[in-house]
Amino acid sequence: MTMFQKDDHVAIMRHAMSLATKSPPKPTNFRVGAVLLKLDDLTLTTDGFTLECPGNTHAEESCFIKLAEQHGTTEERLAEAVSSPHALYTTMEPCFKRLSGKIPCVERVLRQKSWITKVYVGIQEPETFVGQNTGRRVLEEAGIEVHLVPGLEAEILQIATAGHLAPEA
Repeated sequence: MTMFQKDDHVAIMRHAMSLATKSPPKPTNFRVGAVLLKLDDLTLTTDGFTLECPGNTHAEESCFIKLAEQHGTTEERLAEAVSSPHALYTTMEPCFKRLSGKIPCVERVLRQKSWITKVYVGIQEPETFVGQNTGRRVLEEAGIEVHLVPGLEAEILQIATAGHLAPEA
């Protein structure tokens, strides 16, 4: 069982970064890592990364899929199975729009707002694919605290954009 120290947001974000490096580099997505941490005892409940699960899965989505499997339920019914408060740590803020047509991660987090009470992000989503991300505002308006974990932005962006084509000069 992985445990973290109280308020050691950088260590938790570094764990999420290590997960992001497991995601295959592609020009069409960001490599993101995510961690769900139980707030009462600071244990890691599950973690995930972009494309970990079958399909075009995002890191947060992979966490929810794996947690649902642990509880013998579906992602949609996770709020019935999990009651203890959690924090979601993600190297990049949850997406608010997906070009694939799948449910955006902001909506996935909102479905779990009864137990996900805080979200910690390493960087804001670059406007590369879908423009400005309004997810932080949507989460905060729903009563979920959103915090930036500063100091890792350059490293996170380097991991996230591996596989992207360099802009033409």
